Amino acid sequence: MLETHETIIAKETGVTPRQVDVVRALLDEGATIPFIARYRKEKTGSLDEVILGKLRDGLARLAALDSRRQAVLESLKEQNVLTDELRKSVESAATLTELEDIYLPYRPKRRTRATIAKEKGLEPLADLVMTQAVADPSQEARAFVNPEKGIGSVEEALAGARDIIAERVNEDAEARQSVRRLFYREGIVQSSSVKAKESEATKYRDYFDWKEPVARMPGHRVLAMLRGENEGFLKLKIRPSEEKALPLLQRRFIKGTGDASLQVGLAVEDSYTRLLAPSIETDIRQMAKERADDEALRVFARNLHDTLMAPPLGPRAVLAIDPGYRTGCKVVCLDPQGKLLTNAVIYLEQSEARTQEARKTILDLVQRYNVEAIAIGNGTAGRETEEFIRGLGLPGKIPVVMVNESGASIYSASAVAREEFPDQDITARGAVSIGRRLMDPLAELVKIDPKSIGVGQYQHDVDQGKLKNNLDETVMSCVNQVGVQVNTASQQLLTYVSGLGPTLAKNIITHRNENGPFRSRKDLKKVPRLGPKAFELAAGFLRIDKAENPLDASAVHPESYHIVDRMAGDLGCKVADLIRRDDLRRQIKLENYIEEEYGLPTLQDIMAELAKPGRDPRQQFEAVAFAADIRTIDKLIPGMKLAGIVTNVTNFGAFVDIGVHQDGLVHISQLADKFVKNPADVVSVNQKVTVTVLAVDVERKRISLSMKSDASVPAASPTP
Repeated sequence: MLETHETIIAKETGVTPRQVDVVRALLDEGATIPFIARYRKEKTGSLDEVILGKLRDGLARLAALDSRRQAVLESLKEQNVLTDELRKSVESAATLTELEDIYLPYRPKRRTRATIAKEKGLEPLADLVMTQAVADPSQEARAFVNPEKGIGSVEEALAGARDIIAERVNEDAEARQSVRRLFYREGIVQSSSVKAKESEATKYRDYFDWKEPVARMPGHRVLAMLRGENEGFLKLKIRPSEEKALPLLQRRFIKGTGDASLQVGLAVEDSYTRLLAPSIETDIRQMAKERADDEALRVFARNLHDTLMAPPLGPRAVLAIDPGYRTGCKVVCLDPQGKLLTNAVIYLEQSEARTQEARKTILDLVQRYNVEAIAIGNGTAGRETEEFIRGLGLPGKIPVVMVNESGASIYSASAVAREEFPDQDITARGAVSIGRRLMDPLAELVKIDPKSIGVGQYQHDVDQGKLKNNLDETVMSCVNQVGVQVNTASQQLLTYVSGLGPTLAKNIITHRNENGPFRSRKDLKKVPRLGPKAFELAAGFLRIDKAENPLDASAVHPESYHIVDRMAGDLGCKVADLIRRDDLRRQIKLENYIEEEYGLPTLQDIMAELAKPGRDPRQQFEAVAFAADIRTIDKLIPGMKLAGIVTNVTNFGAFVDIGVHQDGLVHISQLADKFVKNPADVVSVNQKVTVTVLAVDVERKRISLSMKSDASVPAASPTP
């Protein structure tokens, strides 16, 4: 009896088949992962977004397998070769690879050496030889010599028969599976350089002569080698030892020691070398690539999540600067809601007169617009601009913050930026983006393609469709985790709210512009095309401050308002009193409010929201201060201890910005005093760290750092 999809996925993920079935039903109804995780805990057993994503992907994988299975069965029927045994094999195939192995002998193919031999009428000879019951294959082959058919000798007849046998060996499902397992378990990746291009391929020189088991090869190395091969600098080969591969096939196909068995042995060896090994190598490459892709996607998603969830400064009046030398520094002032108030250009190093003018401009803007914080892009001239600003004697209560400007130029040239600021140039738009990133990184970064934020690992080498889906899902998770102020949110931010998408987000903005701010969540139902299902999926993630019902500013879903009303009614108070007074909330006995659809998980979430309505899950903002006198890579000296901020986490370590326009690498071996298997267990993007400089290569712009408490600088090599 075949297992159901629910049973298969339950075994893979450790949940129950019923949970899989419930999630399938919710997904089929159009529910999103954030909505299910937050508002359908009773139904799913409080499954989180990670597990829900695995269930969804598993269901999709099995649906694709079933679709391909049906197509294979239809093809076999059309060919009139579908036996009961073959049908059983097809229906029991557990993976696409297994299914394709079964279908391979029947798949339409181009002309091969075997098909040419069959056209010459040599298949009966191949059948005879393969039985290995004939004493003298050469004697049998004489009957097939026919110059008119292109068979001029006994050896040509036997060669054709061996070609047919070789193809059968290659298409044998069990043989392919056993060889594939051997390749994956014991295959060695061998990488060598393309000699004519060695001088151009210095970044791949570590792989000019490299050997490593494919089963233990880390994903980043797989992607690096494949990139080198695609660029024409490396040659790759994956093979296990032939001493292990050939005996697998010989044991399966050779049944004796006579001349016929010798012919079969020659065919097996030819099949392995010419057909099976290259074919299985392609499979193993694909498997290694998919594994590496998945690894890279996890790294990218994790880093993107940490970047988007960076602590926001919050609604403050901000002066933002996009630094520059020749063209000057673009300066903008933003109000606490991020609205552009004014902009200017200052020049710091062209002349003393211009420097004094810049000083006067900044001091005037700070006073005129009651600036509460200053954001400076961390690109070219960023540290010099920071030094200039800190030298102005501004009040200490005004923080000066270096802001990662990766992707700001992408935003400033985008259609979104042109629509938002049609009368401003690219530099002004870039400065606005820098300032808004300080105020609310999530709200600003959603306007940029996630691939341009600069936190990925080999993002251009992985499956681009998977990458887009993975990153979009990460952005959606972050947006819905934080919640969105519907009366101030951009269209791009609203797009990622559960149940909305681009069209409804645009309709919300249009309705807001034409009718003024939304006064309640109920008003959302007036938005064109925002029907009951979209409202159900989106309402809990949309916040409306100063609404008549205070729950509209919280994560409590409108479908649960009646529960809070009951709580307030039972205590003889208003909902606002429940939010304001902890002593009232302590009197509530949750078991009194359990309903068929709402159990303790939902009630506990409601109580948490009443305590802190619309609470922001992000941490409190804290600026990092780089060493004031270390602004360029040539100023670094091994042994220095510096403050930094993690900008990217990979599987081989973490990159840290120490304020010299070039991130340094903390190798995985230098991340902690104890052994570290996964860098993400130790550090995360935007984390503030203290590092020790181990080595500096100014020419190659490489900085080696350590986070070990007893980091020691390698001794310098003696001068020859």
